[in-house]
This record gives sequence, structure tokens and C-alpha cells, in this order.
Amino acid sequence: MNKKSKRYRLYKTIPGLTAWFVILFPVWGSFFLPKLVAYFVLTFLVYWLYQSFKNAFLAIRGYFSIIQAKNTNWFLRFQNNFRASWLHYGDIHHIIIISSYREPVQTIEMAFSSLASQIDIDLHKIHPVLALEERAGDKSNQAVVNYFQKKYASTFGSLTFTVHPQNTPHEIAGKHTNEAYAAKYFKKYCFKKLNLKLANLTLTSCDVDTIFNPRFFSALTYYFASNPDRYFRFWQSPIFWHHNINDVPAPTRIIGVLGNIIHIANIQEPDGLFFNYSCYSSSYKLINQAGYWDPDMIPEDWHIFLQAFFASKGKAAVEPIFLPTIVDAPSGDSYLSALKNRYNQCFRHAWGAIDIPYALEQSRLHPEIPLITRTLRIFKLLQTHFIWSSNWFILTLGTSLPVLLNPRFFNTALGYNLPRISNIILTICLFPLLVLIILDWKLRPIDQKRGLKNVLKNLFQWPLMPLATLTLAVLPGLHSHTRLLFGQNLEYKTTEKKPYKI
Repeated sequence: MNKKSKRYRLYKTIPGLTAWFVILFPVWGSFFLPKLVAYFVLTFLVYWLYQSFKNAFLAIRGYFSIIQAKNTNWFLRFQNNFRASWLHYGDIHHIIIISSYREPVQTIEMAFSSLASQIDIDLHKIHPVLALEERAGDKSNQAVVNYFQKKYASTFGSLTFTVHPQNTPHEIAGKHTNEAYAAKYFKKYCFKKLNLKLANLTLTSCDVDTIFNPRFFSALTYYFASNPDRYFRFWQSPIFWHHNINDVPAPTRIIGVLGNIIHIANIQEPDGLFFNYSCYSSSYKLINQAGYWDPDMIPEDWHIFLQAFFASKGKAAVEPIFLPTIVDAPSGDSYLSALKNRYNQCFRHAWGAIDIPYALEQSRLHPEIPLITRTLRIFKLLQTHFIWSSNWFILTLGTSLPVLLNPRFFNTALGYNLPRISNIILTICLFPLLVLIILDWKLRPIDQKRGLKNVLKNLFQWPLMPLATLTLAVLPGLHSHTRLLFGQNLEYKTTEKKPYKI
């Protein structure tokens, strides 16, 4: 695929052009097409109301699914439901790639200790691969290798350390190239030595601050063994920022609470069109078929799904495992640096809009995939990024600008009632928001809920929500999409997650 073609460059402008058109439409439209602006805003408000209640309903259902999954003995469930078409429980091995670049040992330990704490599964079926970067320096890398080699040498089925070479041609440095190198290295040098079969392996991508639920890999074993479409599947758990949620600035905490519970809803989307995110698992065979992570695509999670989707002729899909994965919220050495790190993290995630031109071009090159299947995937990408960078402006400015900028329109029935209808709808949306807040609180670890100080912080932060969503979600998304619009590139920067005590 020619990523330098005129058509591909044109596709890259879609997210930015769409965002700015929608943001500016209420401004110029209020003078020339006020009725159209009003109907557009009302339509979006109805959509927002629907999404709010849908997310609340799915989050409640997901909450009970999480409680059930936590209490399930997955090995026993496997034994009680075994079918001849299933793989055998003991034949399945799990390869976990933990990407690291200059993170301290204490942070990397979060992932390793959670792997060593897995239950209902033989730990020798687990094979961590600590993927280091040559650019971190030999001294730094060797210290990390020595620590984990000494502590976990006999804990798992194998323990592999890889060092991704720096300045590799045609690569952009980042997690995507590091884990691609690690996965290829493991397949080339470790398969025969460990007597592993590609058909019996899962491959998990995660960050160093990942804390897996103790039952996650026994559940993954169950789902992988029992699914007849196992070689076309990704598995996704809800990702929660619960490890340090009370130690980060209030605006970051607000974004975390909303993201935590909405993620539960997203992995239950009735249309089945959700994507894997952050920490995810798949069959090693599917990742191998997809050609591993694209070396010049920094937002690697949705992109590896799209690679697999087109490589498998549209058969790839994502399924949920309701066992939450805990990670650190972005933080820093000071209040402002913590906010900056969150902004930069969101900016990098929003760069995933680069998947839109990729999906459009790949869709053209894969006519064997049913048109409706390709169209729905592209629509999901467009919908996500459109809402990401423009929702705040529609919900706030869009409801008031037509009557402020065009007094004549205010004298019409539609103009007079637009702010009132908008206020009613947004007020109703507070009820599903309250549901999300309560569910997140109930799902937090006990120590995160203790103390009057924590209770008060989490109660009195919510008046900051409009400002938090604007500055730490919408603006970095718009920044990213605008940068893409003008053909600028992105340099990968790891997100600092050192707990900042408020």
C-alpha cells in the first residue's frame, strides 16, 4: 500500500476537516442557516441522550458480568463443559510481551508480579517476554535483566529478554516496533527450544504497569480453547486506572472514572464492532498472519486489529473477558506535569485517526470482504474520532450560538426553545452519568475507597468535568487531528505514570 499517494494523503485530512467543519458550522451557520444548525444540534443531543443511557445500561450489565467472572473457576468450568472440538487446557501456552523503555524496576514489577499471581493455571504455561530498547542504554537494560532473571528465573515456563535495535530503517520508535521485534524474536528462537506449537499459543500485548486479574489467563485459556473461531479473535478486558487513581490531579481522575466505566460498555457494543485497546490478547497465529505490528503506525492497538481484519478477509473480531486489568493513570513529578502527561497521552491515542485512511485504502484493496462488513468498520472509526474532537463544542457552544449570534432567529419558536430543550436533555443525561460514577466507585479496590479525604476528593471534583473533558480529552484530540490534517508526523513518547501525591 502506497502511503505517499495523493489519495492516501487526501484520506488523512478527513478527521481534521470534519472536526473543524462541525466546530465552525454553528458559528457561520447561525447567520445563514440557523434552522439547520438548530436541527443538527438537537439531533446530536438526542444521539448523546441515547448513548448516555445505553452506556449506563451496558455498564450495569458489565458490572454483574465482572462480579460473576471474578467468582468463576475457569479450569473447573472448562472441565465441566469440555467438547471434542476444544483444545486441551494443558496444551495452551500464553506469550506476554511487556514493552519497556527506561521504566524503573518497581513499575515493571507490576506486570510480572500479577503474572506470578495467576491462579487455576500452571505458571509454566505462561511465558513473559520483556521487550527492552537498545536506546535505553546497555547499563540500564542489564540492570533490569539481572533483577528479573534472578527473581523469576524458575517461576514461568520461560523468561525471555529482547533488545530492540535503535535506528532501524523504515521504523518509527515506539511500543509497536518494540513488540513486533519481540514477537518475531520469540517465534524464531524460542519455539523449537520450548517445543511450542503456533496453533496452541495466545499472544498478549501490555505495558509495564499492567496488573492482570489473578484469573485472567485461566479465563483466556477457556475462551481460546472453546472458541471455534479462536484463530480470528482478540480478547479484551476492561482497563481501569485504579492503581493510582487517588494520587493524580482531579481533572485526570475525572477522565479516568468516565473512561473506566464507558470501557465496560464499549466491549459489549451490540453491533460487535468494538476494537481492542491498550492491553489485549489474540492468537499468536492471527498476529503472525497479520505480519505483526506495522513499523510506522504509533497507535498500535486498533491498527493491529485492522491489519488482522483485512488479512483474515474480515473474519477477525474482538470478544470481552470481564476480568478488569488495572493500570496507572498518567501522572508526573508535579501537578502541571501530570496534566501535561495526560494531555500528551490523549494526543497520542487520538493519532489513531491515521487508521481511517489505512482502513479506506485497505477496504478498496479487499473487495472479497462483504461491502457492509468493510463499511461498518470504517463507520466505527469515523464515528469515534468525529465525536472525540467535536462533542464538547456541539453540546456547549452549539446549543447557544444560534440564538446569541442571530437575535432574529431567537424570536422564532425553534430559536426560543432550542436552549430550553438542550438544557432538559443535558440535565437528563446527568442520571446515567451518576450511574457511571457509582459503578466505578463500587469496582475500585477497597483501599481506594477508604478515608474521608478520598471520599471528599471524589465527590467535589465533578464541577470540573466540563473543563476536564475539554482540556484533557477534546482539545488533545482536536490537536492530533489538526496535526494530521496538515501532514505533520508524530514522535512516540512514553507516558510517565509515576504517582504524584496531591
